[in-house]
Amino acid sequence: MNRLLSRPLLTLAVLCVALSGCGSDTRVLADDPTTTTPAETSVADEDASVTADDEAATPTYPLDIEGLNGTTTIESRPERIVSLSPSATEMLFAIGAGDQVVAVDSLSTFPPETPVTDLSAFEPNLEAISAFEPDLVIVSFDPENALTDAFGLLGVPVLLQGSALTVDDTYDQITQLGLVTDHASEAASENEKIRTRIDAAVASVEQRTGEPVRIYHELDDTFFSVSSASFVGDVYRRLGFENVADPADPDGYGYPQVTPELLIEADPTLIVITDQVGYGIDDVAVRPGWDVITAVKTGNIVQVDADIASRWGPRVADFAEQMAGMAS
Repeated sequence: MNRLLSRPLLTLAVLCVALSGCGSDTRVLADDPTTTTPAETSVADEDASVTADDEAATPTYPLDIEGLNGTTTIESRPERIVSLSPSATEMLFAIGAGDQVVAVDSLSTFPPETPVTDLSAFEPNLEAISAFEPDLVIVSFDPENALTDAFGLLGVPVLLQGSALTVDDTYDQITQLGLVTDHASEAASENEKIRTRIDAAVASVEQRTGEPVRIYHELDDTFFSVSSASFVGDVYRRLGFENVADPADPDGYGYPQVTPELLIEADPTLIVITDQVGYGIDDVAVRPGWDVITAVKTGNIVQVDADIASRWGPRVADFAEQMAGMAS
């Protein structure tokens, strides 16, 4: 059977940083390769049937859920879920729905007990997915609803949750998955844990004196970065960091390319790279002319786990805490 082809990513750099840690189409997100178009990405949408206000809701099946692919009808509590979104996989296990998941894509490697397969989130294969006899397929990437339509003919619902642009989107998606899987109270509890940890991280930064942290988050050695219009950038914004890439992103693209000259002039006090860029902290520190940058002079350069930094699941709290610690 022919594969349902996904669209190509714009740059290899973003591919390496995202969802294993990678991310979107014409708007390539450094968050997840299984992403959607700019018009589709935000889940905090007026038409969404499940919001943070519904966290304690008890599902009554059949259940109609508004995803980015339209209304998905869940006839009964799903017991054979296939997740082709590493972020959704982490959410499902965090809310106690892991025993309802029978297969996940090749990049869904956390938590360790996930039933990892060789299923591709980029090029989902209808026959391979069908072999797991799913009663629900969860994706964050479905160009032209190809997978949704194909499984619709088989009577299998597909829930499309797009790439989060903000931390609030994370809360909404966890809430939605809790309702879909009959784990609404666990989802509400998980959201409260994440909020509490992020609020504490924010408070710890607010207690610090001096100028705001000037952050430069590097995606690759061609100086693609994240602005405040991205998911990672929203974390930095909440922490009160000044994002030096924002002036290079007047249209809110989320992932602008900056120049070494801009960076030297902006003088970031914290530089973040990921563990998927192929180079390390020492390589950044010896770049020509960068010895005048405060983050280089003070050794305030950190290499982070790309999965934790770029996925919008429960581990966003881990990332917020790590970055708050770098601000002290």
